[in-house]
Amino acid sequence: MPAFDSNREKMAALDAQVVDISVDSILSHQAWQKKEIGDVKLPLCSDFYPHGEVTQKYGILREGPPVPGICERAAFIVDKNGKIAFAKVYPLDQLPNIGELLRVLEQINR
Repeated sequence: MPAFDSNREKMAALDAQVVDISVDSILSHQAWQKKEIGDVKLPLCSDFYPHGEVTQKYGILREGPPVPGICERAAFIVDKNGKIAFAKVYPLDQLPNIGELLRVLEQINR
């Protein structure tokens, strides 16, 4: 998340808004910022209740092992018409590639 936060101006220049969403509670997000990542200016959204409703609709709520009930690490880019222009699921130990996402945003805005 800090990598996205530090690149928010580049993304904004490409007419993009980054939003983080997970099935963690709001209190969990606050503790994560306080104890691990520091304050970020990006919106951290909670898909806690009803549990995973949004992440399930995007097809990234993990149903089976090794950790059911969490969401996959993924990046989506939704274009101005509300259509998903880019979607990629990443291994949980891998962060989305900011450079790749910036290139996709540049292509969309041409």
